[in-house]
This record gives sequence, C-alpha cells and structure tokens, in this order.
Amino acid sequence: MALIETLTFVLGIIYGYVSPGRENRGALLRKGLIVGIVLAIILAGLGLFVGGTIMALSGMAVFIEVVILTVLFIIGTWIGDWLEGRSKIKSRVTKVSP
Repeated sequence: MALIETLTFVLGIIYGYVSPGRENRGALLRKGLIVGIVLAIILAGLGLFVGGTIMALSGMAVFIEVVILTVLFIIGTWIGDWLEGRSKIKSRVTKVSP
C-alpha cells in the first residue's frame, strides 16, 4: 500500500476507536463520494478549459482514488469500533471482579 492509503486506514481506525458509539458508515460513504465527485468535476472542468485531455481524464482518476480512500477509511472505522467494543467489554469485566 502507498503511504496515503496506509495513513487513511490508520486514521480510520483511530477515528473509530476514539469517537464514542458506532459510526454511520453510510453517511461517511456519501460524504466521501460527494467529495470525490466535486474534485473530479473541478479537475475535469479545469482540463476542459485548459485544453488538456490528460487533465480532464485525471478528474476520473481522482474520483476513483477518493472512493478507494473512503472505503479504506470506513474499513478502518469498523476495526476501530471493534477495538472500542473489545476494550469496553474488558473494562466491564475488571470492574465486576474484586
């Protein structure tokens, strides 16, 4: 994995662990897709105005990369939620036993 993908995955784990409760993964996916679409439209528009086909095609590449990063972040939040749940179970057990 490249550095940015690994960093996104680790940040997803941290976000899932630190934020209380379960995350709304559907909302996270929608926000990621919206960001990807906006960035793709901006880059494609710039490419069309500048006249570079490569720039216009890079809009689609940015959209795909944002979707990949969003999915990695969501997987990270799932793992972070799992770790958070495990730590709560462990702390409940230690409180009950003398």
